[in-house]
Order: sequence, then structure tokens, then C-alpha cells
Amino acid sequence: MIKAGESPGMSPRDFSLMTLVCLIWAANTIVSKLVIANLEAPPMFYAALRFAIVLAVVWPWLRNAPRPLWRMILVGLCMGCGTFALTFFALKTASPSAVAIVSQLGVPVTAVLSWFLLGERLDARRIAGTAMTLAGVVLVMWNPDGLHMSAGLLFVVASAVIGSFGAVLMKQIEGVKPLQFQAWVGLTSVIPTLGYTLAFEGGQGAVIAADPWIFGAAVLFSGLIASVLAHTLYYTLIQRYEATLVSPLTLMTPIFTIALGVIFTGDVVDLRMALGAALAMVGVLVIAFRFNQLARLVLLFGRGQGA
Repeated sequence: MIKAGESPGMSPRDFSLMTLVCLIWAANTIVSKLVIANLEAPPMFYAALRFAIVLAVVWPWLRNAPRPLWRMILVGLCMGCGTFALTFFALKTASPSAVAIVSQLGVPVTAVLSWFLLGERLDARRIAGTAMTLAGVVLVMWNPDGLHMSAGLLFVVASAVIGSFGAVLMKQIEGVKPLQFQAWVGLTSVIPTLGYTLAFEGGQGAVIAADPWIFGAAVLFSGLIASVLAHTLYYTLIQRYEATLVSPLTLMTPIFTIALGVIFTGDVVDLRMALGAALAMVGVLVIAFRFNQLARLVLLFGRGQGA
């Protein structure tokens, strides 16, 4: 029985759903890597099809647009093509494991932007967590010759910053439902990605003709399963539980991505990369949780694994 003022723990069923969501997101990164690197699909073309599918499914939720409309459009651009499209560019050259780890920059960047733009508190704990996350990401990008700022990982850094800016703007919009949010992301992102691929990319027809079933299945998985289904489940859990309980559980996503990357895309995870990943993820936890909440999360993981 939950006492007055006590936050409810997550049920084993909902913990399993959260685990499924993170596994779907990780699998989507692997699928996207295979499509973009192996099938040589143009990144913006792939992104445009993903957003088109999302929009086709949830377009009725475009009604009753949130106000101010310009802010919703900017949020959609940042968290749509500004995040996913840049990640698809990154996957042309970067491994899924490295992309998953470097993308954790989004958590400390959001904390800093919230402090700077919204006046939220940035205490010593969050500063320490930010420093740990940055150190972990730098370690992942480091090689014996120094910092390895590949084009792919630079796209991930840009994606994390833009997505964080969109998340901060989203905090200033009230009453937006999950499917309504996805509808506006789809609408605002399909237009620029489609325009870009038509103007600057080529070979779209050849990619579809080469493996129509595989390419079509990948696009449907990315649009319907990874976006509409997984994000809807995630926002449902966010509404059911405290955000400070649900959000850090998304750290399962980079863990699953690393594991799947080793299995399916031949990612090499050496000691340096493993240490960087661990440091970055601990930093994210420090930002998101107080110590008593960390203890509760450990108990939740134990109960979830024993369910």
C-alpha cells in the first residue's frame, strides 16, 4: 500500500513495457544504420519517408494546434528533422554504438539550456553530472592521436544540441498530447527533408528497386513501430509515473544499442569506449536523480529483472 506523499514504484508490467520501448529504439538505430550504410539509402530521403508515414497515421491530431503556433513549428523542426535527420547522416560513417553514447550529450545540454533560458536551478549535482557526461563522450571520441571529431559524430553532437533546444521550447507549451506532438513533428519535418532530398540527393529510385521489401519494412518499422508505437508507450508511462522515474530508464537504449551493434553491425567496443560509455551514463543518472531516487531505481531494476 502506498502511503500519502509517497511516489508509486513502477509495476513489473510497465517496467517490461519500458524495456520494450528502449529495445525498439535501439533496434531502430541498427536498422537505420543497415539501410543507410549497406543499402546506401540517402539519409534525408529515408528521414522524409519516416516522417511521411508518421504524418499519414496521426494527421487527425493536427487539429486544435497548440499556441503559439510558431513555437510548435520550431519544436517540431528541432525534434524532428533537426534530430532524426542529422542522426541518419551520422550513421553513414559512425557506428551505432558511438552514436548512442555521444547522443547522451542531450541530457546535460538540456539541463544547461533550461538553466539559461528558463531559469531552472543548476546545482552542484547537475554540474558534476554534466562534467561526467562530457568527459565520457570525449573519451569515446578520443583515439591515440587525439580527439577524433569525425563528421558522423559531429552530426550527433549537433543533433543532441538541437534536440535539447526543442525539448526546452516544449516545456513552454502546455496541453500537448503525445499523438498531437507527433503529428506536428511529422508535418514540420516532412517538408524540409523532402525538399532537401529532391534538391540535393540522388539514387532514391535505385535504392527502392534494389531491395523494395527490405527497404519498405525498414521504413515502416522506423515510422510505425519506433516512432508512433514506442513514443506513444513512452509518453503514456511519463503520464502514469514521475518523469524522474521514467526518463533515466531510457539509458537502457544505448546499452541495448551497443549490444545489438556488436551483434549485427560489427561494432568494436574496446576498453576506452566502454569506460566512456559508463562515465557518460553515470553522469546522466547523476543529473536526473538524487541519491535516494538512485537507490529506488536500483530496487526497481532488481524487481523488474526478477519479475
